[in-house]
Amino acid sequence: MSKRVVVAGMGIVLALMAAPAYAQGPEAAASGGGLSIAVASILTAGFALGIAAGLGAIGQGRAIGSAAEAIARNPSASGEIRGVLILGLVLIESLVIYVLLISLILFFLKPFAAA
Repeated sequence: MSKRVVVAGMGIVLALMAAPAYAQGPEAAASGGGLSIAVASILTAGFALGIAAGLGAIGQGRAIGSAAEAIARNPSASGEIRGVLILGLVLIESLVIYVLLISLILFFLKPFAAA
């Protein structure tokens, strides 16, 4: 079994174990206690931005490392490798910017807030 499968399995088990801790009783739900949808959307947007930025940085680092290794192996193809590298980095960064845009929309517009 690979390390990735073990870590993913542990994460799922921990999430399922922690879920009852956040459950509300009927009296708390009736009184309006707990997180509002607006606060939950802001927290979700923050976590999504952190995950997207972290994974985007990992992807960019791996792409740059692979491009540097490819140029070292075949210096005559450096122009083509550099062009593909820049295109890949732009696409990776655009995904992070999309998550930032969605996070800012959720933060400032609060589309789920009660009117």
